[in-house]
Formats: sequence, structure tokens, C-alpha cells
Amino acid sequence: MKKKLIAGNWKMNGGLTANESLVKALLAGLKSPSCQVALCAPSIYLSQLQLLLAGGPVDLGAQDMSQHEAGAFTGEISGAMLKEFGIRYCIVGHSERRQYHGETDALVAEKAQRALACGITPIVCVGETLSEREAGKTEEVVKRQLAAVIHTNGHCISEIVVAYEPVWAIGTGKTATTEQAQQVHAVLRGQLKAASAHADRIQILYGGSMNASNAAQLLSQPDIDGGLVGGASLKPVDFLSIIDAAR
Repeated sequence: MKKKLIAGNWKMNGGLTANESLVKALLAGLKSPSCQVALCAPSIYLSQLQLLLAGGPVDLGAQDMSQHEAGAFTGEISGAMLKEFGIRYCIVGHSERRQYHGETDALVAEKAQRALACGITPIVCVGETLSEREAGKTEEVVKRQLAAVIHTNGHCISEIVVAYEPVWAIGTGKTATTEQAQQVHAVLRGQLKAASAHADRIQILYGGSMNASNAAQLLSQPDIDGGLVGGASLKPVDFLSIIDAAR
């Protein structure tokens, strides 16, 4: 039976002093987690976190990476560079990247491919906007987004992590109901099973405002294998509560 994964996404937050306090508080309360835990921090802090997390139970993750191997791409960071800092996970295709940076399904698929080639597990984000949900297009949208990744990565698809993040529930305080979340996770699971004989080992995370009060209910669902946690990952007590719920 696969373990659940709780991954914190700090987004564009942090500072050297605040990071150290947060990580030390997290590690002090963590002891021996029954699930996998990761922190995805801004790239400028990965060196600091590599030292703070060394030898502990928390894996280090990045928030984005280039689809290119190397070259004249000012401001970009390659998978090989991330790997040198002990990165295990990298978020690709987060809705904020899709919305604010124009990332397409094809580009997200290429980033996932580059991550895998570098020995990094991509956390591939999919999710619908409020207008798409209201138009009854949720299943169509998430299946299209995931299909691009499956098409590009073929049999390697069993090595990815998928995160369902309803865009309308990110940072808004709104959360999909347990039933809504499980329904979409089941759709994604079915799509993965059709693509890979090893789909059962793929973790599918919920990423829409998971917090200390709703985590246990969401994580009790059969197809929800963890969480991609935003704001709550910046609060040690709340993040520890979510980790504790992932049994």
C-alpha cells in the first residue's frame, strides 16, 4: 500500500530567518511521520533548506523548472541544477503558472519529461476554473491536461505525482466538497489506469485550500493520496495537523 504524500507549496513566500524558524518548528514536531512529507520552496532558498532538512524526514521540492536542458534561457533553472541541491520533487503546471505565465498543456508535459530525465519526480497540477466547472467542463479540462502529460511521457507516467487543484478553490478559502474532490480524483485514476499498468502506485494529491480542519475528511477518500498544501504549509502547527491526518 502506497504512503500518502503531503507537499507544502510556499509559493512566493519566505525569508532566511523565517524559513529557519518554520523548518525547525516543523522538524521538532514531526518525529516519525506515517506519510511522505515535502517542502517546495522558492528556488533562491533551496540551498538553505537543503542544509536545514539534511538527514531528516522531509524531502525538498522546487516550484518550477525549465523544459530546456541548458542554454541561453536567462532566469530559468534546469532540472540538472535542481538535482545538485538534492531536489526530489518539482511542481509543474501549477494553475498560477498556467494563468500568469501562459503555460500550455504541451509545455507542462515537456517540463514533466525533463524532470523525470533528471531523476526528479514532477508533481503535475491539473484543475478547472470556476467558469469551466459551472459550464460542466471539469472532467473535460482535467482529462485534457493530464492527457498531454501521458502522451509525452508514455510508460514513464507511473513515476509522476498528480495534483488536482480546482482553480476556484486556491487561496480563496473555498474548498471542493469531499464528494467533488473524490469524483475528480476517481476520473483521473481511471485515466491513469487506462494509460499504465502501474497506475495504482501513482499518488494523486488534492490541492485546493487543504487545511487543518478539512484534511482528515479529504484524506479519507479512496482516491485522494495526499495534499499539495499552500497557505497552511507556512504555519507549522497547521501543517503538522495535516501531516498527522495523512495516516
